[in-house]
Amino acid sequence: MAEGVEWMLISIDSRGATWYAGTGIGTYTRQIVKYLLELDTKNDYFLFWSGKGYEHFKKYNNVRVSLSSRKHHRFWEQYYIPDIIKTKGVDIYHVPQNGIGLPENKNSIYVATIHDLIPYIMPETVGKGYLSKFISQMPKIMSSLDMIITVSEWSKKDIMRIFNIPDEKIKVTYLAADDMFVPMDKHIAHDFIRQKYEIDKDFILYLGGFSPRKNVKSILVAFSMIYKNLSKDYKVVIIGSSKDDHQFLNKLAQNLNIGDRVHFTGYVPYEDLPFFYNGADLFVYPSLYEGFGLPALEAICCGTPTITSNVSSIPEVVGDGALLINPFDTEELAKAMEQVLEDNEIKLDLINKGFTRASNFSWQKTASETLKAYESLL
Repeated sequence: MAEGVEWMLISIDSRGATWYAGTGIGTYTRQIVKYLLELDTKNDYFLFWSGKGYEHFKKYNNVRVSLSSRKHHRFWEQYYIPDIIKTKGVDIYHVPQNGIGLPENKNSIYVATIHDLIPYIMPETVGKGYLSKFISQMPKIMSSLDMIITVSEWSKKDIMRIFNIPDEKIKVTYLAADDMFVPMDKHIAHDFIRQKYEIDKDFILYLGGFSPRKNVKSILVAFSMIYKNLSKDYKVVIIGSSKDDHQFLNKLAQNLNIGDRVHFTGYVPYEDLPFFYNGADLFVYPSLYEGFGLPALEAICCGTPTITSNVSSIPEVVGDGALLINPFDTEELAKAMEQVLEDNEIKLDLINKGFTRASNFSWQKTASETLKAYESLL
């Protein structure tokens, strides 16, 4: 903290923890609030929250919570929140969800976490409504920020390049996997998945959404090229809500004659995900672009051999803890999948290197670096 400053009132727009639950931004918001409050007993916090799940904040003497309605979020963002910031004398106001919802009327130091600039880099993979909102609001958001937090050096370079932001204005604080993503007995994982989801075969796993940039189709094409060569009768398990558009993938599986070998689970509760990571023989994440790439980190934390992309932020996150492939080369992906599934030495090497790499990331570390970033502003 700057010399002479002994205490801060920090306000965080925490509404994204419930609004975007189950997404990377929702997880980040929930975890950064949780671990900041556990770490920092010196400063006071004023949280804006929406929905349920705020009761546990009552155990902290330095926290106040204001509940808001999603229905009237524009009123909150442009009138109520700025008034609270001004009347309470908030020192720092932090918006974790890409700065969306940042009040125009500025009465505090503004910080936002910009996770990625995918709408600028791959606009064809983003919904029209979000794309329009992001592109129209982001220049104004960037100009009003005193500090930008982002989740990888890759995203930092994108922000610097697209918005001409100076290096010293951007702090990188890496994400981390939740504490529940740890190795477990495979028999327990298999029994749970068989009983609850009726999956009783060895399987290759994918989770992480169905946007075209996630490149899920390449997993199916690659699997269709190798499944007859494999020593086990594998399935591909694809996790994701049925409200997401995976009809194309279902049709593709049928066209590739592997429809009976691909299992779409639909929505899976967050707390069930460690069972799937631990039950899988292989996790494949061939995304074309990420700001961080949290599912790949979750997988290696569970000791799951992982194949992922050699592009964007992903190599920065997984290092040598996963097998990196060119996501645009389906034959390379197919060869890598067969290699890992059939060679136990390669599999064991990936598991061990994955554990070593995963140990570099923790939410405690992320919170500590976030607090240091706040302190550098005063």
